[in-house]
Amino acid sequence: MSAPKKVILAYSGGLDTSIILKWLQTEYGCEVVTFTADLGQGEELEPARAKAELMGASSIYIEDVREEFVRDFVFPMFRANALYEGLYLLGTSIARPLISKRLVEIAQLEGADAVAHGATGKGNDQVRFELAAYALNPDIKVIAPWREWDLSSRTKLIDFAEKNQIPIAKDKRGEAPFSVDANLLHTSSEGKVLEDPANEAPDYVYQRTVNPEDAPDTPEYVEIGFQAGDAVSINGVDISPATILTELNRLGGQHGIGRLDLVEGRFVGMKSRGIYETPGGTLLLEAHRAIESITLDRGAAHLKDELMPKYAELIYNGFWFSPEREMLQALIDKSQEHVTGTVRLKLYKGSARTVGRWSDYSLYSEAHVTFEDDAGAYDQKDAAGFIQLNALRLKLLAARKNRIR
Repeated sequence: MSAPKKVILAYSGGLDTSIILKWLQTEYGCEVVTFTADLGQGEELEPARAKAELMGASSIYIEDVREEFVRDFVFPMFRANALYEGLYLLGTSIARPLISKRLVEIAQLEGADAVAHGATGKGNDQVRFELAAYALNPDIKVIAPWREWDLSSRTKLIDFAEKNQIPIAKDKRGEAPFSVDANLLHTSSEGKVLEDPANEAPDYVYQRTVNPEDAPDTPEYVEIGFQAGDAVSINGVDISPATILTELNRLGGQHGIGRLDLVEGRFVGMKSRGIYETPGGTLLLEAHRAIESITLDRGAAHLKDELMPKYAELIYNGFWFSPEREMLQALIDKSQEHVTGTVRLKLYKGSARTVGRWSDYSLYSEAHVTFEDDAGAYDQKDAAGFIQLNALRLKLLAARKNRIR
């Protein structure tokens, strides 16, 4: 690959991406433009601007993309009830295509010929960043310094930083106890003290949720309103997508809801252990499944559940911008046309339970299911023929088995 002239770097302001910024300048002699996304990670981002200026970035982009993140990425994913390996709400995975999208767009604005990221060669994020970038611009160059440089240890990174006058936070001079990725949907912690899956994670790892044992002794109720599959209100008040997720995070976090200790199969082949906190997402999933339970036809609901693992795997593996994900999304969105109504959840010491749900589009018919007189709504005698027809093939199989014994 020929040396790039201008690179758009996904920049957090932390030690690793600051080293990458300087490494790109020294290795390629190129201009570096930084892009820092406010995804709701809960950190002040202006220090990243000051650090990028200090490091000689030619341009600096810091953008609040929280609303776009929730509206165009998180909510479409939650319409599918997506869970990777049955448990993981895909908090890191779903943020990467948005970051890549903006990297490519800024590259076009700036006339840059390459983008760069700080993902290591062992993880999933390198795949997600790069597949998304190539899907949006097949001619873009992607630079992944962790796969190219020889700064293979924390000591070498610190030495490089000191030689190049890169500010180092005091707590970064030693080995970090674990690494953290955060956005409005979740926090993800992995590595170091978490690497042995036999050991319980220390309580200090958790940042967004209280210990369920220390959560309030009084339950709290919350009502979430839905329109065509997306949450639109909390307790009857219409608010924006990012505001909804922020409030659900607060509610879930204070009741210790949304903790997950998971050993997952990475796309690159190895297994890894992560501690995830997704308080608002956990409430959203519970409520969305509840409103679907009364508004979605059985056949549609079951088909969605059959397709969901594939949809979740596509997101986990970095194929957000693939035609197959878009095809599945079209099917899922079609199913959500009448998923409108309200769900009441009960929050208590780590659990979120549905205790009520109602909708103008409900398929639930009390007249058909009542144990009292149904006034002719359902003729129970009809069930006999239904059972006999469904039993026919089973009877034939049993008869053959008896013949050949």
